[in-house]
Order: sequence, then structure tokens, then C-alpha cells
Amino acid sequence: MTFRYRRSYHGGIQAVLLDWAGTTMDFGCMAPAVVFVEVFKRQGVPITMEEARTPMGAHKRVHIQRITEIDSVRRRWQEQHRRLPTDEDVAAMFADFVPLQLKCLSDYSELIPGTLEAVAAMRARGAKIGSTTGYTTEMMQVNLADAAKQGYVPDSTVCASDVPAGRPFPHMCLQNVINLGVSPVEACVKIDDTRPGIEEGLNAGMWTIGLAVSGNEIGLPRARWRELPDAERKRMRDAAYVRMYQSGAHYVVDDITGVAPCLDDIEARLARGERP
Repeated sequence: MTFRYRRSYHGGIQAVLLDWAGTTMDFGCMAPAVVFVEVFKRQGVPITMEEARTPMGAHKRVHIQRITEIDSVRRRWQEQHRRLPTDEDVAAMFADFVPLQLKCLSDYSELIPGTLEAVAAMRARGAKIGSTTGYTTEMMQVNLADAAKQGYVPDSTVCASDVPAGRPFPHMCLQNVINLGVSPVEACVKIDDTRPGIEEGLNAGMWTIGLAVSGNEIGLPRARWRELPDAERKRMRDAAYVRMYQSGAHYVVDDITGVAPCLDDIEARLARGERP
């Protein structure tokens, strides 16, 4: 008889990689969304908040380009400019985006309630804390400073502008693995509130946890979310869970406060030799 053998990791979680807006700060992932709407408004092409959020998680220049590829946006652009958007248009909008985003980032930099406690619990189980983001390095300098003032300092932060390609490519996750000095990749967990962020973790060979309520999938500030009727919250939450699971997330919870049981289950699966 012919047998094949493979190594299986049976250790614990070595690293947890967290997104930023919508995951650890800026409940509702508001900062980038409002700026995307403003950038297109300046071009005479209004876009909805839903259109602004569709590519969320990508490098911000790529995000703008993907908005221009949405059929409804292209039609409005054609009506306004008598032509389709070009790469030069994307470059011009990204040039507008950067200062606008830098100006308002601190307005949305409050940590999501429970973040400090969740991160402390991750560290207590021996995990290092990495992070990935679609923001540029310049933008992240603002978020890192604001987060540090509130007590959150990850061990590694990798921006989309630091690697050859952003989400859904695995480059930022893998650069975190290098920075943190951890191995193998199945000992890492990626937590994100966007579907491209979940794909990023999956493409890196990691476990993934989607956050359905605190970020882009619901897209509401915490106060507004809590004001909604229970039936409306349930409808929106259920739909967001489905979308996150359809993106391949191994687990989906409301926000970062719900990840501890997922991490417990991942460690139990690792102990059995399972892989993502």
C-alpha cells in the first residue's frame, strides 16, 4: 500500500492580525467612507454610501478605481463628463483623497469598546498582535498615534502601501508573519470587518474571524446602530453574517468583544492537527 504523510501543527495561536477601521477603532468604519463620497462629489458625480463602501478594505487608490467600475457610478460619470472615468481621473481623486482623509482621521479614531480588553486577552494566551490596513503609511501614522494615546500599540503594522499588492492578496499578512517572527501561518488568525480582509487572511493560509456589526458590513456609527429597532438590527446583522460567511470566514461575530470563544475553538482544532 502507498501512504502519504504530512506534518501537522499542534501548538497554540502565535499571532492575531487585526484590521483597523471597523475592527479596533472607528465603529462603523466611517472615516474612509465619508471621504470617498466627498471625493466623487467634487467631480460632480454623487455616489451613495453603499457604493462608497463596496470595495472597502482595498488600498485607497484601488478602492477609488473600483468605485469607478461600478455600473451605476459609470453611468453617472458618463452623464456628467460625456466620457468614462480614466486612470488620470482616479489619480486626481486619490490626490484629493489623501489630504481629506488625513484631516478627518482623528475625528474617527476612538477605539471600539472592548478592544483593549480583547487585545490583553490575546496577549495573555501568548499571541503577538499584528495589524493590516488599506490606509497608507502616512495615514497610519495618525491612527497609530491616536491608538497609542488610548493604550493600544500593536507589535507590527503593515500598510497597503508597504507591500506590492494590498487586499485580497496575502502580502500584508505575510509581512506581519516576518515582522513578528512567527511560524507556521496556520498558527495565525486574521480578524477583519471587510470581505477583502477575510480573503486576505484566507489567501495567507490563516484562520479568519469576520466582524459583522462594528465595521463596514453594517456601516453605522455605534450610537446610530443602538438606536435601531431590534427587528431592524436583527435583519441587518443576519444579512451581514451571511455575507461574511460567504466570503469564507471560519467564524463570524458582532465585534472584537466576541472573538475569545473563536480563539478557544481554533486552539482546540489546532491541537487536533486541523488546518484552516
